[in-house]
Amino acid sequence: MHESGDLFGGAPRPAAGAVRPPLADRLRPRALEEFVGQGHLLAPGGVLERIIRSGEPISLILWGPPGTGKTTLGRLMAAYAGACFLEFSAVLSGVKEIREAVVRARHERKTNGRRTILFVDEIHRFNKAQQDAFLPHVESGTIVLVGATTENPSFEVNAALLSRTRVFTLEPLADEEIGVILSTALSDRERGIGVEAALGEAERDWIVRFAEGDARRALSLLDLAVQMAAPSEGEPARVTAEILERAAQRKSLLYDKSGEEHYNLISALHKSLRGSDPDAALYWATRMLDAGEDPLYVLRRLVRFAVEDVGLADPRALSIALASTETYRMLGSPEGDLAIAEAVVYLAVTAKSNALYKAFGAARRDVREKRNLPVPKHLRNAPTRLMKEEGYGEGYVYDPSDPEGGLAQEHLPENLIGTRYYFPADSGVEREVKKRLEEWRRRRARAAAAREKPGPREPGET
Repeated sequence: MHESGDLFGGAPRPAAGAVRPPLADRLRPRALEEFVGQGHLLAPGGVLERIIRSGEPISLILWGPPGTGKTTLGRLMAAYAGACFLEFSAVLSGVKEIREAVVRARHERKTNGRRTILFVDEIHRFNKAQQDAFLPHVESGTIVLVGATTENPSFEVNAALLSRTRVFTLEPLADEEIGVILSTALSDRERGIGVEAALGEAERDWIVRFAEGDARRALSLLDLAVQMAAPSEGEPARVTAEILERAAQRKSLLYDKSGEEHYNLISALHKSLRGSDPDAALYWATRMLDAGEDPLYVLRRLVRFAVEDVGLADPRALSIALASTETYRMLGSPEGDLAIAEAVVYLAVTAKSNALYKAFGAARRDVREKRNLPVPKHLRNAPTRLMKEEGYGEGYVYDPSDPEGGLAQEHLPENLIGTRYYFPADSGVEREVKKRLEEWRRRRARAAAAREKPGPREPGET
């Protein structure tokens, strides 16, 4: 936890010889006029713009991707309110630090008459008990809570805390906005790059694409690239595409295996498979793998898809998904990744049916909602004399030796006779299964009618 040393959001000036703060910190806006992006909230008359300029801060949650201005907005709110700004990360802090912050806030109010804005980065990483620790102090006005999160607060923030705050959604910065920030970094001699640097249009576009709406990411890359670009005598540091690639090393995709983006991507993969779109399915699967997802997690989802969404429309789908899993276990990455790609494409292009999934669900509902219905006596084994005398097995017809008679007998409990759970689809293998079942139903009806039809009477029989 640390307290801001500059009311207007900039980092305190370093002493002579001290390490210079990162470029993103040096360029942090000191007033709303310097802030780039989030026009839907900060345009003149915008709701958040009015709150900040009023100097009357309120507790709120800022939800948005990295590098979109969450911390800066918290600092600006403190600056315009003349409030003390305390900042700590939920990754490194706990209830103990919350208590310490509350003590400092009370002291600040009592001795200096200043309110305290407590900025909690990654508030979604606090558990329920830690989040609950804020409630009484938010309600009493001891602190103004500003929580920052990259995850959907509906899932990650307690309902009690949400009800006491306002949620503002921040958007990734547009390419033009990242370009404005890069220009400022190059032109501001005091807080920017600090040396003359040449950045061509193509290289600027490269950084913008790399940033993916994240200002901090763009500035960090620019800062490092300028340091790596050794200037010639009397010439500016020339940032080339090769230098940028070396500075970037490997593109880091936006992904959190335990957060919302994880569920967004797996949802996109499932829906692309259901929609029989192999290109989209392959893209989403590759996004997950390249972002560091456990390949076996992806494979488990593919196996699940094979049984739930393909089912008996193509029984081979399950075999391929399982074979891909075993292949990956044997080869590992990167060779085994191709087995995952094969399963993804196969599942996308094959016939789909959830008839089996629905049939199982319907049967399970009957099992759970109805009493334990007795097994019909003709379906029971009769290994003892007593059981035979009780009628166990009586009337059972062995289907292979008498197909017509066997089809006529009932196999469900009496209360469920006539119930159908499985309705095959008109696709893939199930198309043939459907024809077969329809033929069996016709034969069963004929056999049942023949059983009920009275035979010729014996002489003298009435």
